[in-house]
Amino acid sequence: MPGETGSDAVIRVESLCKSYATAAGPFPVLKDVDLVIDPGEFVAIMGPSGSGKSTFMNILGCLDRASSGRYLLNGNDVASLDQDALARLRGGTIGFVFQGFNLLPRMTLEDNVALPLVYAGVERDERQARARELLERVGLARYAPSLPNQISGGQQQRVAIARALVNRPRLILADEPTGNLDSHTSEEIMAMFAELNAEGITIALVTHEPDIAQHAQRLVRFLDGRIVHDGSTAHAHAHAAAEKERAS
Repeated sequence: MPGETGSDAVIRVESLCKSYATAAGPFPVLKDVDLVIDPGEFVAIMGPSGSGKSTFMNILGCLDRASSGRYLLNGNDVASLDQDALARLRGGTIGFVFQGFNLLPRMTLEDNVALPLVYAGVERDERQARARELLERVGLARYAPSLPNQISGGQQQRVAIARALVNRPRLILADEPTGNLDSHTSEEIMAMFAELNAEGITIALVTHEPDIAQHAQRLVRFLDGRIVHDGSTAHAHAHAAAEKERAS
């Protein structure tokens, strides 16, 4: 299995469970999940609505906490950290990319990209220089003074990727990053993720689109709060093709 032996894992999850309190009692969303993601992996996470994949992604991003089990991020046991230490770990380790871009509408693109550096206490000149450098990288340097509503959806997602990179993270968590984009733009965004991964950045990406998942090297599939598949995307693609041929 991919990720089983990584001693220097970026993500290590052991017997992780998550339940939410309801009037009828605890409602289990994640059940005894084990997963290891090693440095430099590109992992696609799939599953039907209600399978637990989004809750799992929120826990990986330290936006939610598990009910039980262990989660080690970059070797740090997340449950043992107070809020300040958790914020420092999250800010220094993870870059986030979301389906809805999450750009602040009244801030320029440059200021949107630089925003994580404000929270990290970086001086203004360095913030601006790093933001401009990343906007140049994603091909949008000339739009730096523009507002988000003055560029296309695909360009906004490029800005969001630049923002995710500004803290020089070890890990990118992407939640349906192509969900609001057309197929051509989606391919461009996925090519950018592949380039970042080739440079050594670990990527975990949630998607419901098999074509998008094929850009990853490894596929993890959730069903009813459990991982039911963990293997290479090449194997999954071959299996799907065989099933399609049998059905015809």
